[in-house]
Parts: sequence; C-alpha cells; structure tokens
Amino acid sequence: MADEEAEHDRSAQSGASAAVAALGERLQGLAAALKSSTQSPVQSASQYCQEFCQTLLEYASRWRMEEDPLPLVQVYTTALVSYAHAAACLSMQCENVQLVLERLTLSCVELLLSLPEPVPVALWKDVQVSVQVADSLLQQSGISQLHMLSVLAQEGGPWTNATLQSIMSKEAPETSKGKNNKVGKKNLNWCRAA
Repeated sequence: MADEEAEHDRSAQSGASAAVAALGERLQGLAAALKSSTQSPVQSASQYCQEFCQTLLEYASRWRMEEDPLPLVQVYTTALVSYAHAAACLSMQCENVQLVLERLTLSCVELLLSLPEPVPVALWKDVQVSVQVADSLLQQSGISQLHMLSVLAQEGGPWTNATLQSIMSKEAPETSKGKNNKVGKKNLNWCRAA
C-alpha cells in the first residue's frame, strides 16, 4: 500500500512538472507573438494580457488549493517570471499591463500565505529565485510592483516575516526593525484596499 501511494505521488509530481513546463512553453510563445506583433503597442499589450490570463487560468485550474497547493506555486512563479520577461515589450499605456501584474502579485502573495507549514525547502528556494529574477527584470523595465512579494520571498518561509507573525498573534507589529523584517505600511494598506 505504501509503495502504491509513493508511486502515485511520483506520478502526480511528474505530471505537475510536465504541466508547468508546458505552461512555460505556452507563455514563451505568447511573448514571441508579442514581440513580432504588427498591431499597435497598446493593442499588442492588451492581447498579450488577455491571452496570458486565459493561459494562466487554464493551467492553474488543474489543481485545487485545498488539495495540492504546491503545483499551483510552481504555476504562479513560472507565470510571474514569464510576465517579467515580456514586460520590456509591453506598452505601459495599456491599463491591463499594470492590472495583470498587480493581480498576479497579489495572487502569489495569497497563495504563499495559504501554504501549509513547513514549505518544502527546494520549493521555497525556487520561489525566492523566481521572485528575484522577476523583480530584477521588472525593475529594468521601470516597474517596482513586486516589493511586497520580494519582502515575503526574502524570508525563510511565508510565515517567518516578523510583521506577519505579530499580526497573526494580534500583537502590535514592530516597525523599528530592518527593512527585511517588515512589510511596509504602504504594502499593508494596499492589501487592505485590494
């Protein structure tokens, strides 16, 4: 029985890895189409955002957060890095560019905060690297919307942030700690507003 469960887990993990790889390829295809588009920059960006969201929804809907959240983390981090790579070709005059990134970032934060503890070390390292890469690429394009996610990813896990721990324990958060130990007041207000 234990052997059957282990085989089922390996099969599910292999299937998730294949799906995430396929998602990466689809998103690369969307980015290539964006780069070679003959439409106006705003139209190209709008079309890319729409197809990006449809593709992400298609892949993310394969797993339920309550049952198997780890493949969802891989789906969202793959999407985040892909979007960051495409950002240099996206017209900021298209309102969907910022909106998609805001929603993607917020979804990633919510997903990470809903993970069971402890998060597997290898997965958390992948999250950290993905967020760093995406943040760097977006900063090169003049976009700094990943601050909240970057702060969260710098920690040892989603719930190791001192401010989050104090909020959950209903204590007043300490604001005098270093920048890596707090979520900025601006970001907390953004969370409440969204």
